[in-house]
Amino acid sequence: MPDYGHELLLGTFITPTAHDPAGVVRLAQLTEAANLDLATFQDHPYNPDHLDTNTLLTWVAAKTERLRVSANVSNLPLRPPAVLARAAASLDLLSGGRFELALGAGGYPRPIRAMGGPELTPGQGVEALEEAIGIIRGIWDTTEPGPLHHEGTHYSLPSVKRGPRPAHDIGLWLGAYKPRMLRLTGRRADGWLPTIPFLEKPGMAEANEIIDEAALAAGRDPREIRRLGNLAGVGFHDNNRGPFRGPPEQWVDELLPLVLEHGFSAFIVATDDPRIIRVFGEEVAPALREAVAAERDSAGVREALVRPAAVLGKRQSGLDYDALPEALAAKAVEPGDRSYDDVRHTYFYTGSPALVVRAETADDVVLALDYARRQHAPVAVRSGGHGLSGRSTLDGGVLIDLSRMNSVEVLDAGTGRIRIGPGARWGEVARELAPYGLAMSSGDYGDVGVGGLATAGGIGYLARKFGLTIDHITAVELVVADGRKIRADAEHHPDLFWAVRGAGGNFGVVTAFELEAYRVGDVAHATVLVDATDTADFLVEYGRLVEEAPREVSSFLNLLPARRGGPVTAQITLVYAGDDTDAAQRALSPFLGAGPVLGQRAELLPYHELIAPAHNRHRGQSRMETRSGMLEHVTPEAAEAIEEIIKSGDVFVFQFRSMGGAVHDIPADRMAWSHRTQQFSVVAGTATGLGDRLDSRWGKLYPLLNGMYLSFETDTDPARLLDAFPEPVLGRLRRLKAEWDPDQVFDRNFSIPPERGALVGTEVSGGR
Repeated sequence: MPDYGHELLLGTFITPTAHDPAGVVRLAQLTEAANLDLATFQDHPYNPDHLDTNTLLTWVAAKTERLRVSANVSNLPLRPPAVLARAAASLDLLSGGRFELALGAGGYPRPIRAMGGPELTPGQGVEALEEAIGIIRGIWDTTEPGPLHHEGTHYSLPSVKRGPRPAHDIGLWLGAYKPRMLRLTGRRADGWLPTIPFLEKPGMAEANEIIDEAALAAGRDPREIRRLGNLAGVGFHDNNRGPFRGPPEQWVDELLPLVLEHGFSAFIVATDDPRIIRVFGEEVAPALREAVAAERDSAGVREALVRPAAVLGKRQSGLDYDALPEALAAKAVEPGDRSYDDVRHTYFYTGSPALVVRAETADDVVLALDYARRQHAPVAVRSGGHGLSGRSTLDGGVLIDLSRMNSVEVLDAGTGRIRIGPGARWGEVARELAPYGLAMSSGDYGDVGVGGLATAGGIGYLARKFGLTIDHITAVELVVADGRKIRADAEHHPDLFWAVRGAGGNFGVVTAFELEAYRVGDVAHATVLVDATDTADFLVEYGRLVEEAPREVSSFLNLLPARRGGPVTAQITLVYAGDDTDAAQRALSPFLGAGPVLGQRAELLPYHELIAPAHNRHRGQSRMETRSGMLEHVTPEAAEAIEEIIKSGDVFVFQFRSMGGAVHDIPADRMAWSHRTQQFSVVAGTATGLGDRLDSRWGKLYPLLNGMYLSFETDTDPARLLDAFPEPVLGRLRRLKAEWDPDQVFDRNFSIPPERGALVGTEVSGGR
């Protein structure tokens, strides 16, 4: 059997003695301290001298940081599979993906019977184990609709709800020695876990052959099955006393052939001797890893990445998956992969891409983009995955996910110079900047990704004091359509730098932003809930208050329709960018006169707590249609049109975001975002499918608008481009599009058509 290339996994097999529970935990902690990967424990629930293994695993996981834990092996007859599945998933979630599940059919029928379990023959034990595997995986599979039903010989589940889903793909390993169990391992398991010295009839080579033949007969690749081995009767002696009883270098010589010739990739020493654990971890493990790596490099063996037949069967047509560059193989997620549901959607929209590449570096982006272009596949790019406009996922094609490119660096605390990866989320950015007394205005929600917002605008809670997010960008690094990695700033490719700040999604994949943050500590935050039944009058007054407020005040307003006979309500959010409570009170108090107050709250808090990190699971849970625009002022005519919209029953929210102040300090031609006279960005949201009804109302407001924030707009009618990019901005963007992306590779973010007849390939200002 060849080396399958699995990453080496090295650990311990510890007796869970009840006489010294603290000592058992110390041995597990020593396992971690010795840089081993895994601690396992016997599971003999009928033994009064043993701790309960499931309870022990939880305790050990809580007392360690990176150590994986597992029974070796779980006694299935005394662990009902549906309960075991939930216990396993729970511990995996609590430990951050550090639990593995090894199962046995139960080899001691009388003690099992004495504990109330079934007394099964060996053949019945195998049958029950196969049923249990299906039940456990069925409980974990939350992508399947409806409850799990199972009616078998040994287990009956009339109807059980699925979940929770584990944090990672829990390895399901079987302790198997006899042909029937070995064949089950080949058909259904993720790993084979024998105690190597016990392998006699069949022996190691024959047992491996049985597993492989069963795997192939089941349509599986034998490489799917990890080979793990318990090492019993071990010791370290200066002279050669037999297998796994000599000096450390002898161990390496004995283990290396098991990896290279028999496919084993995990070794677990059965010992309660601290010295053996320490020597195994500190001397044998690094030498073995080095020897295996050298042999693999010499033989060209790469880490195993084998997708089961069931996964391969879910590949979408039109994409040559086998042509994906090897460097991206471990970072690619296919429709049949377990993690696909975690990466295919945004918060607002569902998607079904043919392939998701979870890029970790700019080079990964280059490879992914080149692959998509060679496949003639559409491309979408996602940073944080929030995606209100729906353009950061797609059906079919290749989705380049930047969420792992999420670094936040303070380059110079004195000047506020920072560098941020596009996959970071703004709550994380705020938290990382806070110890330096720095901040960056960035919307109103910590879950929003950096990339989408920082290429489109960024109207945040500090906008009137400090301006838009894009106003503080000093440089970007991006991958352009032809695969080049470009740095754009005021001196390098200044035209491209101009375009990226406002229309960045049309010109490349930004892989890093550099910005100048500013000093912000505590801020005053207030919310006022108002009866806005007299909607138009209220809105005019609110608009006046915002425009007359000092620059330190930025405001968001959510206008909500009447519910169940109640009034139209308005939730006013106010942020005063400073910690002077007296000045804040003077600035914010006038808003209490905007209308009949139904409730109010005010607090002084650090800015990073206002924009707290939030990691929602994105599954398209808030899909809606939106219309976006900008107002110079809240005039009576505009207020009346908005009142008609909110009272129509066709929308569930109408939002205002204040601009003005510092936003107006930037010349309109400084960047592609040119809206430097408007006081408010407005957006109306309705349920998916009701866009036409919203449009009939929006049509009355539209002539009163001047501009549009494209990240809040789901209508992709090309005619709306001039709202987002009024001339001469759009003309300049089209000429640059012809220069940098003439084939419209990046065509999802309100696609800007290249100007036909423009000189493609010529130098732009600043050179390339």
